[in-house]
Amino acid sequence: MARIGVFVCHCGTNISGVVDVSRVAKYAESLPGVKVAVDYKFMCSDPGQNTIIDAIKTHNLDRIVVSACSPRMHELTFRNTLERAGLNPYMVEMANIREHVSWVHSDNKELATEKAMKLMEMSVSKVRRSEVLTKMFAPIEKRALVIGGGIAGIQAALDIAAAGYKVVLVEKESSIGGRMAQLDKTFPTLDCSACILTPKMVAVSQDKNITLLTYAEVTEVSGFIGQFEVKIKKKAKSVNSKCIGCGVCVTKCPNKKSLSDFDGRLGPRKAIYTLFPQAVPNVPVIDRETCTFFLTGKCKICEKVCPTSAVDYTQQDELITEKFGAVVVATGFDIYDHSSYGEYGYGEIKDVISSLQFERLISSSGPTEGHVVRPSDQKEVKNVVFIQCVGSRDESKKRPYCSRVCCMYTAKQAMLLKDHYPETQSYVFYIDIRAAGKNYEEFVQRAQNDYGVVYLRGRVSKIYERGNKLLVKGADTLSGAQVEIEADLVVLANGLEPRKGAKEFSQLFHMSSDQYGFYNELHPKLAPVETAISGVFVAGCCQSPKDIPDTVAMASATAAKVCAIFAKEKMEVEPLIAGVNQLTCSGCETCYNVCPYSAIEMKDKEVKRGEVRHVAEVLESVCKGCGVCVGACYSKAVDLKGFSERQILSQVETATMPITNS
Repeated sequence: MARIGVFVCHCGTNISGVVDVSRVAKYAESLPGVKVAVDYKFMCSDPGQNTIIDAIKTHNLDRIVVSACSPRMHELTFRNTLERAGLNPYMVEMANIREHVSWVHSDNKELATEKAMKLMEMSVSKVRRSEVLTKMFAPIEKRALVIGGGIAGIQAALDIAAAGYKVVLVEKESSIGGRMAQLDKTFPTLDCSACILTPKMVAVSQDKNITLLTYAEVTEVSGFIGQFEVKIKKKAKSVNSKCIGCGVCVTKCPNKKSLSDFDGRLGPRKAIYTLFPQAVPNVPVIDRETCTFFLTGKCKICEKVCPTSAVDYTQQDELITEKFGAVVVATGFDIYDHSSYGEYGYGEIKDVISSLQFERLISSSGPTEGHVVRPSDQKEVKNVVFIQCVGSRDESKKRPYCSRVCCMYTAKQAMLLKDHYPETQSYVFYIDIRAAGKNYEEFVQRAQNDYGVVYLRGRVSKIYERGNKLLVKGADTLSGAQVEIEADLVVLANGLEPRKGAKEFSQLFHMSSDQYGFYNELHPKLAPVETAISGVFVAGCCQSPKDIPDTVAMASATAAKVCAIFAKEKMEVEPLIAGVNQLTCSGCETCYNVCPYSAIEMKDKEVKRGEVRHVAEVLESVCKGCGVCVGACYSKAVDLKGFSERQILSQVETATMPITNS
């Protein structure tokens, strides 16, 4: 006969302010198998846990129910409490009477109390049928995969490598550096972006614990935490390891038909190219879609001038398979395609450019070597209008979220413009200013007070071309006046959005995304870098828009999580997984087909003496206990440990019974 203890938490006044907790505890005492029922102000506190331990020892309890908050918050806490008391940690059930009762039924305390009693009784019914479960362990491959070579991926890789673990860093472009490499200066310090990024890029290339795979993509993922198996496609660069980075091939290439995506398509790019001057690795690649040789079979100038015979036209894509214990996803962001703003004329008016294009114009390594000129006629600018919140905080574009960096980089760009050209005048149209970082507010004030940037609170309604000028019409809502500015250049502050193909990529790892396409964290407060897939972590703007300091901090957090996994000799695997009764399994393969984690195999096995049958078998270290297979099984041969059919049905039966002796 089960000996059950019930412990009801006040949660300060979160629960007791609505639910009569002493009445819930008293009702628990009347239930079959319950030997003791106690209510306490904070059951998760040390005194609260010690109360449970003392009750277990005093009353010889073999299982407990805690009526408190969400199991997601404190189920692990109470499992550890049971272990300290010498019980199996899986002989505990939690009745959520905070989120499910007090927080949603504060308008009717009587019914809330009765619901709390019923939820507690259902948990008692379930725990009465609980079985002892044993923790499982799996080996750990102590190598990390970092996907994305921007500042987030770079920082994560360096931190993991510094702890002594091997890292493979995969970047789809020919060089690491990401979006930060495209910037001229960074706010709020206005230090050179390349100056602070390049040392980290070089450190990655020189670290003996880091293997750098550029011009490569992850194509397939299988396995689980500690044992991920990943296929990586190394795209053909048509330049081999003999390359010394002299750049002669790029200089001599006659093909300038392409526009540089790195430079915002403001300047030409050769068919053989390095991404930018400080590229790491400093090895060029050949764009086979534009290269004259690959299109016509003629040219080969780059091969002829190469002093080390590094050009190899026969090189093919290579598919490699590697094993990893943990994965950091740092795939970055794209800027919003503002061509949908017809009133701004982007794509039709050459002198309306994006914020990232402005960064390339003002950069000394950009297409104009730092000269800010009009794309239409290459003339220097005098009046520049900056328009904020383009693709952010806009319900009509289904982008209601704030991109966090636009207010700051607009102020930065206006200040840099004034430094380069003291005679220029900048105007900023904004909704309101959001500058919530250290020294950020002071930075925006400095732009206005020291650099004379004029801020106009309002939206731009239309941009026209008038002669060789742009006429910007808008409103200043603070003064109530209509505004009309004659500008040489208009810069749109694009919002941040997920990478193109982010949704398809997330399916490789079974990660979930929010309504905008950013990857979901496991918990917004308590697990901001974990995902629902154990061993897969997210860093940087693939999770949500953020600035460089927050990105670096998040990347270091993922590294700490990875190192915590690798510090263990073996990986503990939850026993709350599916199991197949192979005697009743029909071999229909339904469970095999619906399993989202590929945790079920079909095998021909001898299930009885002399009887070989086609049956399902659960891969215990892969199964996540989601229960999809249980619901899909026609023959009821699959059950879930900790959530067995008899446990769930007992809860349902209890839920339909009236409350007595309350």
